[in-house]
Amino acid sequence: MQIVDAQIHLWTNDKAPPHHRQQPFRIDDALRAMNVAGVDRAINCPAIWDPQANAYAVEAARLHPDRFATLGWFNLDREPDSQFLDEFVRQPGMLGLRFVFWNQEQLESFAAGKLDWIWEAADRLGIPVGFTLPTSLYGPLASVAVRYPRMRVIVDHLGVSPFLKIPEAVAHLDDLLLLATRPNIAVKATGVPGMATDAYPFASTHSALKRVFEAFGPRRVFWGTDITRLAPSWRECITLFSEELPWLKGDDLELVMGRAVDWVGWS
Repeated sequence: MQIVDAQIHLWTNDKAPPHHRQQPFRIDDALRAMNVAGVDRAINCPAIWDPQANAYAVEAARLHPDRFATLGWFNLDREPDSQFLDEFVRQPGMLGLRFVFWNQEQLESFAAGKLDWIWEAADRLGIPVGFTLPTSLYGPLASVAVRYPRMRVIVDHLGVSPFLKIPEAVAHLDDLLLLATRPNIAVKATGVPGMATDAYPFASTHSALKRVFEAFGPRRVFWGTDITRLAPSWRECITLFSEELPWLKGDDLELVMGRAVDWVGWS
């Protein structure tokens, strides 16, 4: 079974936020840990706290195209420029884009349609765009998915904040599951142990995982970790899915753990 982590961060500076590893997480660090755990590939979401992270992601994909690919980012306050975006996603290993919406200006720009030039380009190119965003933007996000059906929308971390534990962490779940009606919206099942209230096998998370799986199906749920903010080992994050969820077996398990990643364009 091929195992593909749907979200890691690589970076080289010392500016990581407190909830992440405080040392840089470089290419060699990731490869060593992936080899120990049995992770075949990883989608790198360049760290937003490192201005050089996109360039480093391109280097990782160029050096190890069979191990790393990228969902890159750029500043959302830049002037609309479709030529820039076309050139940006032509870089080695660049599957698509990912953005974190965290300040009021960004939220207002999204809701007001000021970022539609990005979604229009993503639709034209047929590329994925990942989102970390509050529940208040699920309505506008669904609208984007309807208007741009060739754009592939991915919601990070099941929509769960890294700072919340169950039950607060999954209070939004009904709203998230409504997005499953759109065939071009998928979710990353990443960071799951971080919301658990118990030790491995994190039984407190299992019912939420099952609900998400039943709504989105095995081709639109992608296993992953966001490993640099988790206490459990990479291997435990794998076996949580591969051994501890009795309803996730066979072809469905293989899809969730890696085969479904062709949905984001990494064959």
